[in-house]
Amino acid sequence: MTVRNNEDRVGAPIQDNAPVEQMAQSNETFSFATPTEFVDLPTKGKCYPEGHPLYNQETVEIRYMTAKDEDILTSQSLLKKGLAIDRLLQNVIVNKSIKVGELYTGDKNAILIAARITGYGEDYSANLTCPVCGHIERHDFNLSDVRINHGEDEVPGVTRTKNNTFVFELPKSKVSVEVKMITGLEEKKLSDLAEKRKKLKMPEAPLTDQFRSIIVSVNGHTSKDALESFIENMPALDSKYLRGMYARITPNVDMTQVVTCSNCSSESEVQIPFTVDFFWPK
Repeated sequence: MTVRNNEDRVGAPIQDNAPVEQMAQSNETFSFATPTEFVDLPTKGKCYPEGHPLYNQETVEIRYMTAKDEDILTSQSLLKKGLAIDRLLQNVIVNKSIKVGELYTGDKNAILIAARITGYGEDYSANLTCPVCGHIERHDFNLSDVRINHGEDEVPGVTRTKNNTFVFELPKSKVSVEVKMITGLEEKKLSDLAEKRKKLKMPEAPLTDQFRSIIVSVNGHTSKDALESFIENMPALDSKYLRGMYARITPNVDMTQVVTCSNCSSESEVQIPFTVDFFWPK
């Protein structure tokens, strides 16, 4: 990530023959330019349509978090509506023609992590539960160690369409499925749907809800009824394969890291959890 060159503090010029009062005023006046940096985009801009501000752009410029941005993170109204993070990201992106809701998930995640590092540093602590012994402990992560996954351009059996969707055959049902990447706006809808299910005490359905968002067609059929019928009856083996393939071909930030349990000494690969401490560190 590259930091833009800027002056630390720029004072108003003082003339030798300036009146004393003017000189005093000049000495007290200064401006501070917030530094910026360029964030690598997992998509490299390849997935955005022509005319989009990120079309074929491999990086995006963001400015460092400021105290004013912290006001956004502590706004109770924004937090209640679930809008604080998106409002923060919109604020730090330099090019205001870029809309957070239109960002693909991987690009949004890359900007999110970079913004957090500029605001509170690369160190991040979170509680983890050992998958082997169940021991809970605090673990320190280094956010600078996360890796960018640009997605595999050439995966055997996968065809990329001109609409930036991906077509491949599922192993059990032999159905040809077409999937798309989702944007931040679609991701927000999934989050809102999960919250709605919780409030209404409805059964959770994270996998099928996600499939409804990413699957475009099955064997060429695009009708809602056809997609719903397939999703509801998809063999578990196909479901697992689809999720694994989607992770391979979709550009994103790899948040997995290997940790060692202090209780049983086992090593496990875990996802860095997004907790309240991520943007609200203690």
